[in-house]
Amino acid sequence: MSKIRRLPEHLVNRIAAGEVVERPASALKELVENAIDAGASRVLVAIEEGGLKRIEVTDDGCGMEPEEMALALERHATSKLPDEAIEQVATLGFRGEALPSIASVARLTLESRPQGSEQGWRKVVDHGEIVTDEPAALPPGTRIRMEDLFGKVPARRKFLRSARSEYGACHEVMRRLAMARPDIAFSFEHGGRRIFSVQGGEGTEARVAQIVARELKENGVAIEFERDDVRLSGIAGLPTYNRGVADHQYLFVNGRPVKDRLLTGAVRGAYADMLARDRHAVLALFLELPPGEVDVNVHPAKTEVRFRDAAGIRGFIVSGLRQALATGDRRSAQAPDAEAMGRWQSEPETPAPALRSIFAGRDWTAPSSSPSAVAEAQSAFRASAEVLDAPQGRAEPAEPIAQEQADYPLGIARGQVANTYIVAESAEGLILVDQHAAHERIVLERLRAGGMGDKVAASQALLMPEVVELDEPACDRIEECAEDLAQLGLAVERFGPSAMLVRAMPASLNRADPAKLLSDIADDIAANGSALLLGERIEYVLATMACHGSVRAGRVLNVAEMNALLREMEATPRSGQCNHGRPTWVRLSLADVEKLFGRH
Repeated sequence: MSKIRRLPEHLVNRIAAGEVVERPASALKELVENAIDAGASRVLVAIEEGGLKRIEVTDDGCGMEPEEMALALERHATSKLPDEAIEQVATLGFRGEALPSIASVARLTLESRPQGSEQGWRKVVDHGEIVTDEPAALPPGTRIRMEDLFGKVPARRKFLRSARSEYGACHEVMRRLAMARPDIAFSFEHGGRRIFSVQGGEGTEARVAQIVARELKENGVAIEFERDDVRLSGIAGLPTYNRGVADHQYLFVNGRPVKDRLLTGAVRGAYADMLARDRHAVLALFLELPPGEVDVNVHPAKTEVRFRDAAGIRGFIVSGLRQALATGDRRSAQAPDAEAMGRWQSEPETPAPALRSIFAGRDWTAPSSSPSAVAEAQSAFRASAEVLDAPQGRAEPAEPIAQEQADYPLGIARGQVANTYIVAESAEGLILVDQHAAHERIVLERLRAGGMGDKVAASQALLMPEVVELDEPACDRIEECAEDLAQLGLAVERFGPSAMLVRAMPASLNRADPAKLLSDIADDIAANGSALLLGERIEYVLATMACHGSVRAGRVLNVAEMNALLREMEATPRSGQCNHGRPTWVRLSLADVEKLFGRH
């Protein structure tokens, strides 16, 4: 074996660059974060071929003197740590590795002019070697251009993905940074085509809706939750406004975009009884807490964080989300399905035979019809009526309604369609209610209010305690939260290095397999840091009980029963969606009804 030696400086820089610059998107993230930390009010970003060919970031921040530019290109040189208190860092960047790392694996052009200075300066570094150091003309601020990433490092270049994939990653980085700072204007271009442009000074909700989806503003609830010195804000989509993948969940900690399993698990827990397991919420959460309570120095990419009180933060997020969603109460995603509305408005090119007029083709200049002709017409009408399906809607005379009751949010019942959907009239239009889905939510909330909700104390002792064998780390995780599990009705204790003894099971899960239950809980604790899965399983059992105990589709209701159901919905939290995230009611406004008849 050869003797120990010091690695050359350029090789050290390339090794360090591998931790910071994984792909064009990671380089773009570092450059834009530097622009934000420089106090910019406007950041312009232009890339080509997904960032593989060029990335250019221009800002109007404080700028740098030539001497500072030289230092910025050295490793571990930064202006963002005035002292050694790294745990109190308040900027996005602080390591002093981004620029030298990028300059060691690409051609980097750095141009900067301080505010108030008459002249700017330009430095060009080509894969670690300075090739240009001269004055430059540019407005106050900084402009950085990165070209030919990994051009002289073919071993790294061949692992990059296609330009389309790299563009998608760059786009996602820009979306997250633009949402993190609504006070800054951002412009993002790809190949000369403007992807998005947002103005500074917008509110958080407006910026998130503009970046994520414009419908989120109408189908979401604002979050404002504070406890001691921790604050949660943002916007959360209603459970009925969901997606099949969790790609529209954005999390920010002290203004820093992060991807954290603990926060993701908290979101899943908050929506546990309001979404189907294969659906995911749409939201953007902004968590603010003292810098000393969170460690951002976990990974060079700074996308992971570690909390001092992880369990407390998770519970805080779940509480904040549930409180915000409860304020929505009866709300649900109310936009009528476009395809369904299209079918309402479409007219057949030729009328169906059963609907063709019995008077078609008649000569109205002829004398009045004879009695035999009238009889023939009546016979033809009866024949056509027999072709029609029997009507599935039913209505009965409603009793007079008191004036003070006329402004109920969900209106007054007028009838029932297909013995499944209640038709109600409100001041804003027609309301259709899925009677089974609505009553399912009401029954579930009753069960939870009766003491079978988030804290299930009732448990069933096992006649013979069961020994469950797991690996030692899994047993350690379960043992650490044994007290929390006991509050949920699951009594466990350590039984040797790699086994747990189950003495009691939650009463709601009396038929569950203890071995599988503990295995799933251990996996969930490893993934999310808390025994959330047990609560989800209990919620699932409660939801199943609510489903079997609610009004079934196909049951005939009288008007009094329909109105009673509507009044209960108005008084029940989260009644706008069933336990699986589907809406329990939709509104067809009077304007939409008038459009159907061509009145507008």
